[in-house]
Amino acid sequence: MTKFRKIGVLTSGGDAPGMNAALRAVTRSAIERGVGVMGIYRGYRGLIENDIRPLGYRDMSGILHEGGTILYSDRCQEFRTLEGQKRAAEICRANDIDGVVVIGGDGTFRGGVDLTAQGIPTIGIPATIDNDIASTDFTIGFDTAVNTSIEMVDRLRDTCESLARSNVVEVMGRDAGDIALHVGIAVGAIGIAIKEIPFDEEALLKKIINAKNSGKRNYIIIVSEGLGNYSEHLAEIIPEKTGVDTRFARLAHVVRGGRPTARDRMLATRMGDKAVECLLNGESNVVMCERNGEIIPMDITYALKLDRMYKKKLKEGELNGYSLRDIEEMRAICAEKTARLRELYDMAERMSK
Repeated sequence: MTKFRKIGVLTSGGDAPGMNAALRAVTRSAIERGVGVMGIYRGYRGLIENDIRPLGYRDMSGILHEGGTILYSDRCQEFRTLEGQKRAAEICRANDIDGVVVIGGDGTFRGGVDLTAQGIPTIGIPATIDNDIASTDFTIGFDTAVNTSIEMVDRLRDTCESLARSNVVEVMGRDAGDIALHVGIAVGAIGIAIKEIPFDEEALLKKIINAKNSGKRNYIIIVSEGLGNYSEHLAEIIPEKTGVDTRFARLAHVVRGGRPTARDRMLATRMGDKAVECLLNGESNVVMCERNGEIIPMDITYALKLDRMYKKKLKEGELNGYSLRDIEEMRAICAEKTARLRELYDMAERMSK
């Protein structure tokens, strides 16, 4: 087994509340185990450009509660090339970095696979507000983004109630409806539109009319950004079809910032500590996943294929080399996630009359 002198840590892709908590956990966990830590600034771009500095125990003081990432982030096209990947591995060796922990989303993990292929053991930690990584029940930053969105929608509801108004609110999540669904349930939305489940527009309009006739004054509809411009469409037709004055709000990137919730801080700390443990035990090319409350390692390539299966983006031949048992396990995980989403959606419908 490799004797680790130093490990590197980087954050990449879109920032998420809790990234700093994960960074803190990785750094302190490694130092406690007698391993040095090198902070790689600006993601894979900083790695290629050798923007690397040592991190000490006290460097991690006062960052647990901060949003964003003190290592900054970037998206690096050069790292997508074989030449860039070889350059990154050379930089690691020049800095005595024997392994790297990468914190981010699926693009970050693909970079981790490439770095591992160049001889640098790499472990991933899922940090993205979208919760769109199928291998883990929850990603770092999701809970904070949901809570931030809830706070903002609650404020919109105050105005809706005062003026007997409807507000169509678009929330982030890329193609995943997790944020929209959780926010919609938590704010008591009369309608929730997500990409994963067909939306009954006529049923929504009838609900608004019936609610209006029974004395309701405020109407909140939550729409996932994965549906494109559908939120603007709803904001146009609701007043036409129901007579309810309607406004449109896009929360956008504001929900990426802010102090992470207790849940995100805990998840980040647990994943960061476990990532170091796995790396020093000789594991590589794995991603930390929360499955039924436990933090477990899962092969990154397997996790990426699983994610593509869930999102129905698999291409012919992508599962070649996987056993029937592996494929059935992937399908079972996808089915479980789909069923859980459906169960929450159906519950939301029952509560929105």
